[in-house]
Amino acid sequence: MAITGGCFCGAVRYRIEGRLRDARSCHCSLCRKAFSAQASAYALLDAEAFSWVAGENLLTRYVGKQGFGLQFCKLCGSTLTGIYEGRIHGVTLGCVDGDPDIEIGMHIYVGSKAAWEVLPLAESRAVFHEEGTAP
Repeated sequence: MAITGGCFCGAVRYRIEGRLRDARSCHCSLCRKAFSAQASAYALLDAEAFSWVAGENLLTRYVGKQGFGLQFCKLCGSTLTGIYEGRIHGVTLGCVDGDPDIEIGMHIYVGSKAAWEVLPLAESRAVFHEEGTAP
């Protein structure tokens, strides 16, 4: 199964040979800023399964203190991938084409969610209010 995706303007494209795993939505203040949304939607992958199809030269990146970072399209600003120590770690689900055959399996850092965000009452996924804690 191949998964494809790309940025908003279409200049950057990628392909994943295989499946995504461990999809999550993070509600921390850093993810709200990085994803310009109430939370992130992100899934992990095997780095060897990922390849850039077009526009790799149009990427820019931000890497934080712990070696984790994000890659963005320089033209439109779409957040495309997560990186760890220079390797692709995962992809943002909003930039995947079509149905990636995965569901968000957990919501993390909901204890620091935005005051204006309302989580679904009947949420059936795992919810973690802080790192290392379960409800």
